Amino acid sequence: MSLRHALLGLLSERPASGYDLLKRFETSLATVWPATQSQIYTELTKLAAGGLITVAAEGPRGRKEYAIADGGLAELRHWLTETKPQRNTRSDILLRVFFLGVLKPEQARAYLAGLVEMSEQGHEELRLLAESIDWGDDDLSVYGRIALEYGLRFNAMRREWAEWAAGQIR
Repeated sequence: MSLRHALLGLLSERPASGYDLLKRFETSLATVWPATQSQIYTELTKLAAGGLITVAAEGPRGRKEYAIADGGLAELRHWLTETKPQRNTRSDILLRVFFLGVLKPEQARAYLAGLVEMSEQGHEELRLLAESIDWGDDDLSVYGRIALEYGLRFNAMRREWAEWAAGQIR
């Protein structure tokens, strides 16, 4: 996935300014694809130059509201249907697990306990996020809840696995 596709997806729901998109990232996509203000504005400039979005309105102080263009919608649909998702093959967490044998058993268990804590914290952050959002019937709400549920279940699975793994260490 790229920031380009995330922005096109958000703009497919409704036109928005860069600031609006930043806020929508913070309340929806930040847990799966974080982006900074400068990254968002840089990508919006590229999307506009490529004809994938248009400036739908301009306001005071140079504020621009962007809308997805037909080409942008076609690009988003192509990405969704024709491009295979990349499998995340690197995991700093699991790479460390492979080498826990160089530590004392209590240090290895402490690392895994840290993963339990990380997972519990991640789960709690997502739970609070879910409670703070005014969910609607729009596509972003429906599919956003589905993505959020993935995060909740992933954190629960990682916590359970880390507890099990700690029990495997002699």
